Amino acid sequence: MGMMEDFRLKVFVTAARLGSYTAAARELGISQPAVSQNICNLENYVGTRLFLRGAGRMDLTPTGKRLLVRCESILEDYACLDREFMAPGSILLKGVFDGKSRNNILISDGRFADLDAPDDTRADRCIDASSLAIIPSFFNTHTHAAMTLLRGYADDLPLQQWLEDHVWPYEDTLTPEDIRRGSDIATEEMLASGSTFFSDMYFDIEQTIESVDQSGMRAAIGITVMENHTKAVEEQKMDFVRNWTDPTGGRISLVMAPHSIYTVGEKKLRKSAEFARKKGLKLHIHLSETEKEVSDCMREHGMTPVRYLDSIGFLGPDVIAAHCVHVDRQEWDILARRGVTVSHCPCSNMKLGSGRFPYEMALESGCRITIGTDGASSNSNLDMLEEMKFAALLAKVQGDTTLVPAEEVFRWATRNGAEAFGIDAGVIAKGKLADAVLLDLANPRMKPCHNLISNVVYSADSSCVKAVLCGGRFIFNRGLL
Repeated sequence: MGMMEDFRLKVFVTAARLGSYTAAARELGISQPAVSQNICNLENYVGTRLFLRGAGRMDLTPTGKRLLVRCESILEDYACLDREFMAPGSILLKGVFDGKSRNNILISDGRFADLDAPDDTRADRCIDASSLAIIPSFFNTHTHAAMTLLRGYADDLPLQQWLEDHVWPYEDTLTPEDIRRGSDIATEEMLASGSTFFSDMYFDIEQTIESVDQSGMRAAIGITVMENHTKAVEEQKMDFVRNWTDPTGGRISLVMAPHSIYTVGEKKLRKSAEFARKKGLKLHIHLSETEKEVSDCMREHGMTPVRYLDSIGFLGPDVIAAHCVHVDRQEWDILARRGVTVSHCPCSNMKLGSGRFPYEMALESGCRITIGTDGASSNSNLDMLEEMKFAALLAKVQGDTTLVPAEEVFRWATRNGAEAFGIDAGVIAKGKLADAVLLDLANPRMKPCHNLISNVVYSADSSCVKAVLCGGRFIFNRGLL
């Protein structure tokens, strides 16, 4: 709960959303009588009942419906005030489990200041975390956030038919307001499942930037490049970069995002890379996602996609390449030698029938691997907990149960992602940015806890996420505060 927030309003909105005092009490971590008392206080304030209860259901009265609209708006304004003006202060997490032992963790000025603080350490906020575990937050390195609007739309179709007959025509109808709505859904979903960062590739990026600003997350927002963009559109995008000022004071960066080799020609690929490097931006591209992409590239350029990009000087340590499903051993050596980061998207690869990621060659190459969800249209959710599990299981499906253990895939989703984008986070360590997830050890999915990371990768889901911090600020909580 933010410093400016009226808890009565939050209780009312939660009860209205869940349709139950009991469920509201459970989510907010308070007693049912406390819920009743807070709502009674509001009913005394407005002079009439807010809920009609009976026969196993609870409905809002006309006054309750009007009040709900105003309360939701007020709570969002409170959240904006907290994000923009409230000093991070200091937080002491008392008795939190780090996977090995329980310690008092002090967070100050947005960073981990002490991982074994004395019991009498003073802080602006002391939290009893004895029922919680702490892990680094997740870094989703490949998304199309606003495509939450296409969740469940045109599923179970061949890739090209899905894209050309359904997805692209649908996207042509989207307005900037639609993009904002889809981005808001995406940030809400990612926070609830423990992500504090995503690398995005879409259009109307001002809308996504505003959504990230409001959410308190971090993001790398892609300046999407397509072959069909006119020279005027290209210049407009370049001007946006030249005039860019981060409204969040450091949580958002821009990247150049030529979509793929099959939607962007050589001239624009070269120009994108040159411009990005001149401006110190990273490059984000789809690469070797399907067999068709590889065969088309062979036919047009006489070489595979990785070799083609290498031949035009595109590849480098500033490149994040999404998918890389159809990459041979020599190409993996090229990616590793150039310092390219690969964003592995297992759920999207499976749902679109793109194929199994070549884990063996990827690991042998030493290339940095990260995890991405892709968009909700080709995955159906943006849950990095689920993505880690599928990555680990898909690696083992051919018989080697030791391939990609839980610790490895967890590192892909946390530390590797943070390092790829130059963010001083991804681990719980003194001096690092306090980007972290607090997990509810009382959740059945976390019982027993023989190995915290194994539970996180193989068992946990978003219901286990109690709270999320980004730079020492609580930007999501499920009844903790």
